[in-house]
Amino acid sequence: MNIYVSNLSFDLLDGDLKDYFTPYGEVSSAKIIMDKLTERSRGFGFVEMADDTAARKAITELNGSMVNGRPIKVNEAKAKPGRDFNSSGGRDFNSSGGKDNSSPAERNYNNPKSYNETRY
Repeated sequence: MNIYVSNLSFDLLDGDLKDYFTPYGEVSSAKIIMDKLTERSRGFGFVEMADDTAARKAITELNGSMVNGRPIKVNEAKAKPGRDFNSSGGRDFNSSGGKDNSSPAERNYNNPKSYNETRY
C-alpha cells in the first residue's frame, strides 16, 4: 500500500521517515519529495508497505502524531485524477507523447475567429 505523509519537518530525511513506519511492518520504500529548484523538502512524502494490514495500522496510529514538533497527517495515497501510478513516473501519456497530432484544419487554424476562441 502506498501511504501519503504530509506536514513533515523540512529537515526530515528519507531514512527518518522509514524509521517511523518500520515498527508497524516492512517498509518497501520511503521518499520525501524535494523541490527541484531549492533542493529542499516540500514537507510531504510517500511510504510504501507490502502488508496492507500493517499499513492501515500505521496510518491509524501515526496520523496526528508529533514528529519533530509537527503533527503529521498520514493517509492512503490516491492517484490524482487523470493520472495513473505506473512505470512512467506517475504520468499516464498516450502514445503520441501528449502532443496534439491533429491537422491544422482540425484545429481550426484556417478560421481565425474559432482559433482565437479556442482555449488550450
